[in-house]
Amino acid sequence: MTALPPPPSPGPDTTGSPTGSSTRSKHAEIARRIIHDRSAVGQVALSPEGARVAFVVATSDVDDNTTRSRVWLDDAPLTAGEHDANPTWSPDGRFLAFTSRRGEKKGDSTLHVMPITAPGEVRTVCTRPDGLGDLAWSPDGRWIAFTSRTRDKRYEEKDESWQAPRKVERFLGRLNGEDWILDRPQHVYVVATDGTVGPRNLTPGEFEYDGASWLADSSGVVTSGRGHDTWDIDKTTDLFVVALDGDDPGPHAMTAHDGDYGHPSVSPDGTTVAFIGQPEVEVSPQNVRIGLLPIDAREVTRDRITWISTGFDRTFVATTGFRSPVWDADGGVLAIAEDRGVAHLMRLVADGSHPPTAVTNGMFSVTSFDAAGGTIATARTTIDHPSELYVGDEARTSVGDALAARLLGWERFTVPTTDGSDEIDCWIMRPVDFDEDTPYPVLLNVHGGPHTQYGEYFFDEAQMQAAAGFVVVMGNPRGSSGRHEGWGQAIMGTKHPLRQGSGWGSVDVADVLSIIDGALERYAFCDRDRVGMLGGSYGGYMATWLAAYESDRFRAFCSERAVNNLISEEWSSDIATYFKGDHGMSHLDDPAEYERMSPMRGVRNIDKPMLIIHSEEDWRCPIAQAEELWVALRLLGKEVDFYRFPGENHELSRSGSPVHRVQRAEIILDWFSDKLSPR
Repeated sequence: MTALPPPPSPGPDTTGSPTGSSTRSKHAEIARRIIHDRSAVGQVALSPEGARVAFVVATSDVDDNTTRSRVWLDDAPLTAGEHDANPTWSPDGRFLAFTSRRGEKKGDSTLHVMPITAPGEVRTVCTRPDGLGDLAWSPDGRWIAFTSRTRDKRYEEKDESWQAPRKVERFLGRLNGEDWILDRPQHVYVVATDGTVGPRNLTPGEFEYDGASWLADSSGVVTSGRGHDTWDIDKTTDLFVVALDGDDPGPHAMTAHDGDYGHPSVSPDGTTVAFIGQPEVEVSPQNVRIGLLPIDAREVTRDRITWISTGFDRTFVATTGFRSPVWDADGGVLAIAEDRGVAHLMRLVADGSHPPTAVTNGMFSVTSFDAAGGTIATARTTIDHPSELYVGDEARTSVGDALAARLLGWERFTVPTTDGSDEIDCWIMRPVDFDEDTPYPVLLNVHGGPHTQYGEYFFDEAQMQAAAGFVVVMGNPRGSSGRHEGWGQAIMGTKHPLRQGSGWGSVDVADVLSIIDGALERYAFCDRDRVGMLGGSYGGYMATWLAAYESDRFRAFCSERAVNNLISEEWSSDIATYFKGDHGMSHLDDPAEYERMSPMRGVRNIDKPMLIIHSEEDWRCPIAQAEELWVALRLLGKEVDFYRFPGENHELSRSGSPVHRVQRAEIILDWFSDKLSPR
């Protein structure tokens, strides 16, 4: 095992250590060395002939408490902004569009066009006050389509004390990481690439739209959206065609409000739309599929969609990232699919006559990709390396090499389910400076979702824990993604009218216990008397559940951004009413079933130390979930520590401010080092 270098002599506490110390702790140094100056590749975009590749390199900076993103070309930085992203080629390959934040006002998003094949200056073609993304250049080169939020006039007031009240009429009016969206819906815009015509809203009104793919003749775009009055009740998302001009430009629905369809991609010949979707909106989770529709489809029902990915029963929405399908030179479709801990690029035949075939193979995960001119470029990550650019199978960047040189690998193993019906994919990471004859404390991690997966991708949580001297164990119990659809649906509600499972807190718990039991039995260096468990979101649910009902194997628990009370979660979450797809009924129809699956029901049983971490602007699992657990434990005289992070949302551990991510890691590592210390 390659050891992390020794920490430098402590200096001033630039991270604002939550311990109150004037110097950084060794655990803060571990977190800093893994977070600070960490770079990764994303948003891969090939030039039309496939000869050049643009992409984004994102680098986190703890000292300035920011993450910078810059557009690179081939092997070097192309832009020098702080927040440049979304590189998009013109059809002739002469120009590159990208987004930034170079406006005069703080928070403004800007759209730029840069010459690539001839001298010239960067020109700004559009400035928007509230985000700008999903760029798509028209085939005739005249227009760029993009998405941006359209603000209500209330946002022009000097501050909130002057704003009129919001009238809330639909669910999903406020989203985690976005705050209120009911009065700032996302729309599709177009702007002239030469800057002579300003942006024009193609989808004005109250409804939200997402992404754009141009028709072959540049007369309009295909987008996805929630463009009917009952979308928040029936949970459907449709594909739409919108024309640039004409007496009735639309949007015109291509699908019939009976599924969840998005990320459209028009074929080069203009006849077909590929997209990502799922046909049963009342069933969650599902293995998301790749579908096809003719370009002239109008209000087509789901039984008339051609699903071309069903020969590979895996989800085509990967934990590590995904994008709209890409048409290749042979008329096939490329998309990313998960499979038992990896995520690979797959090629699908357009008529669905053959199962998808793997384009990439190996113990890594694809996070981004593009294809053009017979060339395929990917961004790939492994457990011990952030994403790098590959063209074909040749690595083209090394932005993460310095960090990777001091990261740890891991070992994959499997354990049987307790009922003997299948096996569970698991991983173990040995601690830094590992000695086979030394017993080590163990941290069992459980992921969120629950329909996501651990696997062969860079996961800084594991690296920090191992660097701090812990054995790290994790796995993908039933309910996870990356397997056949029945695996994910095994924990759907016991009374679900369409797919019956055993409910949350059932076989998923059994599988998690099988993972830790299998690790303790197989690896003698795991100290079974010093086992801790932690998880976030659904993983936090599992932490509270295990603390309440299955605590014998563990000495301490960390429940982070958790769901603790399914009843209050159902009405307070930003995705309120969507849990019916998992459980089969609403909290109004069967509150007893929601209570039965809530770990708060067993709070009096908790007899091990609990660490609670939550973000104050978490709208996915609102902080009341943490407060309810903390109040109960404190009233009961239990051992509990509670940390609240201001200004952060549900994504704190993944995309929170670098300083907060270091502080969070320090809290967790300090706490478990204390609770799992030798007795």
